[in-house]
Amino acid sequence: MADQARARRIAERTKQLVTQGLSQVVKDERVGFVTVTDVRVTGDLQHASVFYTVLGSDEDREVAAEILQTYRGRLRSFVGKGLGIRLTPTLEFILDALPEDAQHMDELLQEVARRDAELAAGRRASGYAGEEDPYRKPRTAEEDQGSSGA
Repeated sequence: MADQARARRIAERTKQLVTQGLSQVVKDERVGFVTVTDVRVTGDLQHASVFYTVLGSDEDREVAAEILQTYRGRLRSFVGKGLGIRLTPTLEFILDALPEDAQHMDELLQEVARRDAELAAGRRASGYAGEEDPYRKPRTAEEDQGSSGA
C-alpha cells in the first residue's frame, strides 16, 4: 500500500497525462470540449477514477462518454508510459456533476435573493403594530407641570 502523498502525486500526474492524451491519442473530432476536473487513485495505486466535464448538450456528453470508453486502453497505455511505475492504474471515466450542481446552486441563490427582496419591500411598507416607541421614559419637568396645572 502506497502512502497518501505518493497517491496524490500519482493522481495529479495521471490528470496531466490524461489531459495531454486527450489531445494526442484521441483522434476523434467528436470528443468536443472535455475537461478533466479531478483524478482519484486508490491507496494501492491499482485504480484511477477520472472525473470529467463536457461543454455542450446531453448528446455531446453521451458521445464523449462513448469515445472515452473506446479509447480507454490507449489512454491507459499513454498514462503508463508517462508515469513510469511498475503497475499502471486502470482508468474509469466518470462524468462530473459539478457544472449541474453549480447551476442548481445559482438558481437557489437567485431564489433566496428574490425572497429577501420581497421581505424587504414588505418591511418598508408595513407600520408598527403598537406605538412607535413602546418603552417607558422618565418624565421631564415640562410634562410634570402640565399635568399638575390642569
